[in-house]
Amino acid sequence: MQVARLLAATAIAAVLAAPALAAEAKFMTGPQGGVWVPLGGALKAMWEKAIPGFQVQVLPGAGISNVRAVHEGKAEIGFGNSITTVDAIAGRAPFKGQHSNVCNVATLYPQYFQLVVLANAGINSVQDLKGKSLTTQVKGNTGELITQHVLQVAGLKYSDLKVSFGSYNDSVSQMQDGHAQAFTLGTTVPSGAVMDLASSRDIRLLDLSALHAAMRKINPGYTLVTVKAGTYPKQDKDVKVIGYATHVVASCKLSPDTVYAMTKTMAAHVKDMAAINKAMATLTPAAMAEDIGVPLHPGAAKFYKEAGALK
Repeated sequence: MQVARLLAATAIAAVLAAPALAAEAKFMTGPQGGVWVPLGGALKAMWEKAIPGFQVQVLPGAGISNVRAVHEGKAEIGFGNSITTVDAIAGRAPFKGQHSNVCNVATLYPQYFQLVVLANAGINSVQDLKGKSLTTQVKGNTGELITQHVLQVAGLKYSDLKVSFGSYNDSVSQMQDGHAQAFTLGTTVPSGAVMDLASSRDIRLLDLSALHAAMRKINPGYTLVTVKAGTYPKQDKDVKVIGYATHVVASCKLSPDTVYAMTKTMAAHVKDMAAINKAMATLTPAAMAEDIGVPLHPGAAKFYKEAGALK
């Protein structure tokens, strides 16, 4: 009897000592045609293999709507963009109220806001978009919000153009058939969508450096990044565009043990992530833990401290 009690007590102690891992989670990624979809699929596979019993449901999304979904408990994990996630934490437009249930897990790579035009459209500046047809992402996508900001600092608004909203694939189709002359998107470089477009139409990437100072007045998180010459077909010089960062966010309520395991798994599989986006080829725990103005999830912070990336 005493042996049975001892065994039972030992079993209970083992259960109590076991990590409190989440059983499942919804993971919001991005629009079809963007890099967040394949990267989300890769992370799902990594996490499910590394974390016993953990099931991840990958769903399409967009930077702004992903952060809202995590905060509201409609999803546990999502990709975010640094500039708009900071807005969410502060409760600035387009968000209503402070989004306190959003924690940073890992900063992954720089994003590039790109304004692509048909080479024969006669568009040499953002001001030249007036009266033209522009295609961008659906409402709730960070790229669409940045499009509004770019037009704003150039003295334009949507009503000055003919604007359509859709996926990257939809936008490429509209540019290919000439229904749109300009395409804006926020993603990595080279963008698969832009490469698809360049395979059938001559395009140009507009330099946005003249708008940077005014853009920073709207959001101080905007940076200026360079799309190197040769990134796209017939691009013979460097082009300056607006930059920000992609990161993984999670509900602050998600199990710290689960987030610890997620973060450790990403750090151990940088090569696999870089196979999808080479911008992550040199990713380190220190870069993942970069302070972007969003509080770190306690589970992620635990890993970064162990890795020597945080004090």
